[in-house]
Amino acid sequence: MPISKRAYEVLIDLKYIEHYSPKVKADVRTLIEQKRLSDFILEKYPASHSYKTDKKLYDYTQEIKNTFIKKSQPLSKVLYDGKIHVINNALGMHTFTSRVQGNRLKSKNEIRVASMFKNVPEAFLRMIVVHELAHLKEKAHNKAFYKLCEHMEPHYHQLEFDTRLYLTCVDHFGKLYTVDNRL
Repeated sequence: MPISKRAYEVLIDLKYIEHYSPKVKADVRTLIEQKRLSDFILEKYPASHSYKTDKKLYDYTQEIKNTFIKKSQPLSKVLYDGKIHVINNALGMHTFTSRVQGNRLKSKNEIRVASMFKNVPEAFLRMIVVHELAHLKEKAHNKAFYKLCEHMEPHYHQLEFDTRLYLTCVDHFGKLYTVDNRL
């Protein structure tokens, strides 16, 4: 018995790009059907970054912060978090905590990046870091927030889409990048 078009579309889960146009989703489905999505991504982004430790991630994030939003609140921590994707269904998190110490108010800003981003292209990591840094100035995902993201990374929206394609690829075919940057 042949499968209906709707049933087939459900079989190819596109949760990361569900809000994109039907044409975009159809193109991605075609790449998945033809088992070419991995090649498509690897052609554009052939290797993963070298910021594998929390210290290197912190330094990388500080460099971007100091270049674009130097006067924003300081970061107390930047680290990879293995629980982030599972618990929060997110790729990164920015947390702000404040507490009273004596007669002073102490605040801390932390950025946590899902550990799956230890082995991705630098462009994907940059998109996540830029997104979380933008939350230092803009808490909501509004026009000002995305304008700030584009200020720090002019190709922000393309990188967000490509990261979503990568996540779709991981769901269907597994990871593309390993610790030593080879397949």
